[in-house]
Formats: sequence, C-alpha cells, structure tokens
Amino acid sequence: MQWKVLSDERFKLAEAPFWDAATQAFYWVDIPARLACRQVQGQIQQWRLPEVVSAFIPCQSGDALVTLASGVYRLDLNSPFEQPALALFCVADPVAGNRANEARCDAQGQLWLGSMQNNIAEDGSDLPITRSSGGLFRIDKNANVTPLLEGQGIVNTLLWKADGRELYSADTLKGELFAYPIGADGTLGERRIWAESSSCGAPDGSAMDAEGFVWNARWKGGCLLRYAPDGRLHHVIQLPVKYPTSCVFGGKDLTTLYVTSARPAADKHLAEDSLDGAVLVAEIGVAGMACHRFAG
Repeated sequence: MQWKVLSDERFKLAEAPFWDAATQAFYWVDIPARLACRQVQGQIQQWRLPEVVSAFIPCQSGDALVTLASGVYRLDLNSPFEQPALALFCVADPVAGNRANEARCDAQGQLWLGSMQNNIAEDGSDLPITRSSGGLFRIDKNANVTPLLEGQGIVNTLLWKADGRELYSADTLKGELFAYPIGADGTLGERRIWAESSSCGAPDGSAMDAEGFVWNARWKGGCLLRYAPDGRLHHVIQLPVKYPTSCVFGGKDLTTLYVTSARPAADKHLAEDSLDGAVLVAEIGVAGMACHRFAG
C-alpha cells in the first residue's frame, strides 16, 4: 500500500476517525491537545475545546457531538475555533475521575460511548491507569443513557455485525477483541473472545469492511491486523508509524482507508522526521462499511 499523509501536521494523540458520506468530510480529534478537526474539500477546520475530547461525530440535525471529560456536548459547527459554542447534551458516565474514550454510532444513530480512568493531566502529560473503572453506555437522540457494561479498563473498538445482533469491542488492557450478543431489548449478553491477543501490539480502534472483516489498529505494533468474520487473523498490514490508534473507510466509494496515529512525548526514540502522529491515507481497493451520524 502507498501511504500518504492527510497534512503535514503531527498530532499528540489523533483518534476517532469518522467519514461523513453526505458531505464527503473527514472528522477526527487530538485527545490531549483538545482539538476537534474536520477536513472538507481539502480544507481543515479545527475547534479548540476546554477539555480533552475523545470523539467528534456529526448529527442529523446539522451540528455535531463531542465527547469531553465532563460529558457529551453539542458543538455548533459555525462557531469559531477559539470560541466553540457548546451545549451539554448528557452525562453518560457518573464515575468521578473517568473520561470518555471510544465512541461510535450504530445503524439506528444511537451513540455508544466507552469510558476509562482519566489518564491525561491538565498539561496534556500522561497519568498512570490504576483501575478498571470504565463502562460502556448507549445514548439515544433524546439524551437517554443506558449503561451496558462496567469494570472496563480502556474501551476501544465499537463495531456491529451486519445484522445488528452482535457487538465487537476490545478492552485494550486485556489485549483481546470480544464479541457480545445483543438481545432484542438492547442488552448485552455474555461476552466471548472473538480474536485472541497478539504479539503485534495492543488492540485500539477498528473499522469493518463490506465483507465483514475487521481492521484493527495495533498500539505500539506499527500495523493493522485484518481479522476474518470468524475472528481468525487474515492479514497483517504494516504501517510507517509505531502508534496507530484507529482507522475508518472513506472517500467516494469507501475504498480509502484513513489511519490516525499518535506521537507520545515519552517515546524519545521517535525520529524527528517520522510520520508518527500523522493521519495516514491509502487507496486499498476494498470497500468499507459507512459511518452513521448521530440521530439527534
């Protein structure tokens, strides 16, 4: 694959890539830099937020959701960079000292939000993770919050089987990808290990292609692992970065793969001119599943 960079900018912790097919726009965040970013028609817009931000998802109503440490907020996309207009939508996780992490919408436009113990200090530096206090929550268009899981370390990857009856998710601290049956009432059944842990780094964010294969970014592994629908490892895609964080399919035909990455300050071995922290882009010839806007 021929990897290019979306821009010359290098991010501390780029995450949560989202492709909005309706506007042909690409969304992502830089968590510790508190940036919500969007590229439309080759132009990049950014909003500086008052707290760490883990996801940036457009809404059917025309604004967007941003998941901050203190709650889920609506962001007016017409507001200026340094003065973003925010309105609190809901507080999903009531546990003190937690923050939002992975967030994606299902086919019904409901927001699924995973949380974790906050690991980012006020100055953007790293804090140790000492507990598995995170959870998984589902939020509907009326701001009703349904708790689904508790006792999570770092929730990463939120994908659904095509028929909507199974959720794929990872707890990065455990190293495995899990499958959860989704009941008729929306509750989650007992999890099973869907993909075993790997020596190729830890599981971070993922995307699903049109054939049901899962493309999982491997933190510290410098690659994506492509898993078959039954959880068997199908292919290893090497990347020119050490810390990929997530990926998404985009472009007109959903055959462009966007990969976000990080540039941890603690890793003193990264070359100054390396691509770490860049958003990578490649045409891969495989179509992906479309992202869903929030229904509200």
